[in-house]
Amino acid sequence: MESYDFAIIGAGGTGLAAAMYGARLGLKTIVFGSTHGSEAAVGGVITTTNLVENYPGFKSISGFDLAKKIEEHAKEYKEVSIKNEKVIEVRKKGNLFILKTGKSEYSSRTILFATGTKWKKLDVKGAKEFEGRGVNYCALCDGPLYKGKIVAVVGGGDSAAKDALILAEHAKKVYIIYRGENIKPEPINLQKIKANKKIEVVTKTNITEIKGNDSGVGEVILDKLLNGKNKIELEGVFVAIGHEVLSELADKSGVKLNSKKEIVINHATSETNVLGIFAAGDVTDKHFKQLITGVADGCTAAYSAFEFIKKENLVE
Repeated sequence: MESYDFAIIGAGGTGLAAAMYGARLGLKTIVFGSTHGSEAAVGGVITTTNLVENYPGFKSISGFDLAKKIEEHAKEYKEVSIKNEKVIEVRKKGNLFILKTGKSEYSSRTILFATGTKWKKLDVKGAKEFEGRGVNYCALCDGPLYKGKIVAVVGGGDSAAKDALILAEHAKKVYIIYRGENIKPEPINLQKIKANKKIEVVTKTNITEIKGNDSGVGEVILDKLLNGKNKIELEGVFVAIGHEVLSELADKSGVKLNSKKEIVINHATSETNVLGIFAAGDVTDKHFKQLITGVADGCTAAYSAFEFIKKENLVE
């Protein structure tokens, strides 16, 4: 069984930054990159973001390129090992944690949960049926498929606004459909939405059904009239209604969660209620969640793990 000082579950920006920092502190570190299916590619959800313009040092960079730079930085250290394996069980054995994957078992003195989130699914008739055939969750990935077509974005936050702007580069018409009174993106993105003639914002409205045929999505049914009709003919629906935290494994490991299923941490140290287990990034109960805050918390967790090992004088 391979043994490590610091095991990181989740290979997004938070996990990779923690690995880099752990290695700098001399911790033998392993990162598990497969945590929740296709969204778990090394780099995490940020890789599906078209442009990142709020990360210091980069005025404008794609999410994929930024994640790649963090990954490359982590790989500079011989102490870091990255495994594309899904951790399915964590258990305590003496002073060590045993991590079981579908392929093997590993031991570690400390653990960091950096499992992040996954997209919330749209719970209306037809959404599941047409997923991958017109119902999408990644505008950056699938936007080019809708060149010259009509699409809709469901949601009213900054992610929905960014998706609409990406889609407007390809589609001839983009609807933003939001149940609230006003969409609430960052001010700069709101200005871009208002200035883009391809984008139409439809508020106080819900999609109640998605219809289509063997070729894919053909229309959406609304709970209110729009231009005298309760439907919009279109070929693509992009869902941007938020994320669900991926904390199930942490919960099974005895880690305390709040009512939102977020991991409860000491915000100064990234410690959880279980000694030797830390958490950072979008999976935690931090109020403000951005890549930069996750990276910072990941580095904090690495330092806290280092301090824990030194204090406990852990040995195998």
